[in-house]
Amino acid sequence: MPKFAANLTMLFTEYDFLDRFERAAKAGFWGVEYLFPYPYKVEDLVQRLQANDLKQVLHNLPAGDWGAGERGIACMPDRVGEFRDGVGKAIEYATALKCPLVNCLAGIVPAGVEQTKLHDTFVGNIKYAADELKKHDIKLLIEPINTIDIPGFYLTRTKQAIDLIDQTGSDNIFVQYDVYHMQIMEGDLARTVEKNLSRIAHIQLADNPGRNEPGTGEINYPFLFGHFDRIGYDGWIGCEYKPKTKTEEGLGWFTKG
Repeated sequence: MPKFAANLTMLFTEYDFLDRFERAAKAGFWGVEYLFPYPYKVEDLVQRLQANDLKQVLHNLPAGDWGAGERGIACMPDRVGEFRDGVGKAIEYATALKCPLVNCLAGIVPAGVEQTKLHDTFVGNIKYAADELKKHDIKLLIEPINTIDIPGFYLTRTKQAIDLIDQTGSDNIFVQYDVYHMQIMEGDLARTVEKNLSRIAHIQLADNPGRNEPGTGEINYPFLFGHFDRIGYDGWIGCEYKPKTKTEEGLGWFTKG
């Protein structure tokens, strides 16, 4: 079976955030990820990781004003300075947390901006971030996201992500392939992952519809997990789903593995 990381933004929300590390470890996870470490002191996060023998797998770059509905700023021409400042902040946290992967959320397309300008801004930003992260042996990820949950999101398909990566000329940018988002946008999950295996450095999961735990929707997760093993995917799979009830009550899919 693949290596599963608990997404502490989505799982164990019955508990205070810093207490979720212990809950994840007790449930059998040995890796964790979450959207943003920045509201917390890095020393506190390190302590929770070490105390529970957990590995920090992933976190995101700063993504603008999340509470106001922003979902990344990488495609926004008037936010380049803020984006670059965020890269420095992400490096500070990722280095302390020994986190090998940092994800960049492209953002919602701002009104009135030409496609060429959006493209050039995004490509320039991810190239800058990848170059800076590489100095610290950290990989940059970009993630296609569905337009039902986030209307107007700039990056929405696997091929689009790979084409944009190729245009940077960087060897330090990879795809974060979210099974839930890509089931909605394009389907053909097993073949897409196999075709692009060398370009995918992280996978996330949730079932569809509902974005709940595996086994609650239409995706054949037992087949996919076996397929990932067969094709040699050796990265982490982040469990970024919304439990239907309490987190522990919905972990039967995980404990069976």
